[in-house]
Amino acid sequence: MVATLELDDIQGLVPRGYSALKAACFLMLTIADPASARPALGQLALRVTSGRPEPSDTAVNVAVTSDGMRLLGLESPGLDGFSEEFVSGMTDPHRSRFLGDVGENAPRHWRWGGPATPPVHVLALLYARDEQTLDRLEAEVRRDVLATGALVEAARLGTAALAEREPFGFRDGISQPLIEGLPKAEAARTNGADARDVVKAGEFVLGYPNEYGLLTDRPLLPPPYDSAGLLPRGPGGTGADLGRNGSYLVFRQLHQDVDGFRGYLDDATRRPDGTDDPAARDALAARMVGRWPSGAPLVHAPRQDDPGLATDNDFGYFATDPNGLSCPLGAHIRRANPRDSLDPEPGSAESLAIGRRHRILRRGRAYGPGGPGAGSGSGLHFLCLNANISRQFEFIQHTWLNNPNFNGLYDSPDPLVAPRLSRATFTEQARPVRTRHADLPQFVSVQGGAYFFLPGLKALRYLCAATRGGEQR
Repeated sequence: MVATLELDDIQGLVPRGYSALKAACFLMLTIADPASARPALGQLALRVTSGRPEPSDTAVNVAVTSDGMRLLGLESPGLDGFSEEFVSGMTDPHRSRFLGDVGENAPRHWRWGGPATPPVHVLALLYARDEQTLDRLEAEVRRDVLATGALVEAARLGTAALAEREPFGFRDGISQPLIEGLPKAEAARTNGADARDVVKAGEFVLGYPNEYGLLTDRPLLPPPYDSAGLLPRGPGGTGADLGRNGSYLVFRQLHQDVDGFRGYLDDATRRPDGTDDPAARDALAARMVGRWPSGAPLVHAPRQDDPGLATDNDFGYFATDPNGLSCPLGAHIRRANPRDSLDPEPGSAESLAIGRRHRILRRGRAYGPGGPGAGSGSGLHFLCLNANISRQFEFIQHTWLNNPNFNGLYDSPDPLVAPRLSRATFTEQARPVRTRHADLPQFVSVQGGAYFFLPGLKALRYLCAATRGGEQR
């Protein structure tokens, strides 16, 4: 049975990527005065865009960290239903090691979200059709929300104008899961195209069945905590469902060393006479990514770019390229979404089903003074939505991207995004002889990060309420 999503109570970032809203910025806020912060945040909540309309002018979404939840008055048992990863946070020492946030990626070096920077409690995500409209929206938010001083700015993260390509020059956002219950997913089921990417709504939105046919754990409050009835009721009408229609938002600022990436490619493909080989350079970059700059997948275009396949996402690996002769076994897209190549039965429906349990919904935006394709100072504000941080985002990061032994390889973490904790090699499988590129430098570094909860609109209003169930907070 297909779930009916309550789009009026789901923040718009979940069903939509706001592709028509080309400008965006993200305000990281610190709660300076908890008592006054609730009404100030309530003003922001009035602006939040639900998942029902397709905004053409502006959109506002709001997320909160676990520390922010506490400062807004949500102590135990309210935090008991949240995941341990969210409650302990991204900078927990164990989690930092697990994610590879060590060395130059360690939180102590971060520009925001780390122990040496102002605490982040609330995230305001602002989107607009152009920069002028974004400036007006941001000014209004600052006037209505920050003027009292109850919430203060910890960091402002700007973005480049939304474009098809990320800073390394490759088309981005092609392989997105389709959420069951939304029109695109139902259209895919009807016509059979990309149906393998239809994923249960509960993988991204709390309160709906996930790929296991279960409800992911979420915070349920005892009835006295919401006697005013601000929240949806829990299963069987018992308790108040604080988690329903919410999602966990992972935010990581990733600096991309565009000049270093290009320099490495030039050095690795330079001809014996010392001259550059642009064709070989572009081919090596494509093999690291798994797609050509246009977006064409190497599985279907192994020799050269084919812009006609720019949005092609209907392919697997097991039947067409099990040995990585077209798309290398360690390529970035093959790691981030292994499709039908997962054990114990590669090529089977069960293999695809396993993959659907580890999908994330990406909502990132590039940044940089020159926009996508620019040099120093460019990167990606990586945002993703998932209902289970451990099983989805963290599993992908640790087990697929950072793992040097992924897919039968060794000393070969993701060639683009993995931290360089030891020797890093990228292998191009070929017959009769493979090519190994050794000592890859680090091309992507972490500049900041945090785990947020993106609540449903009713839950957000509950958090902002000065009185909850007749009990002053």
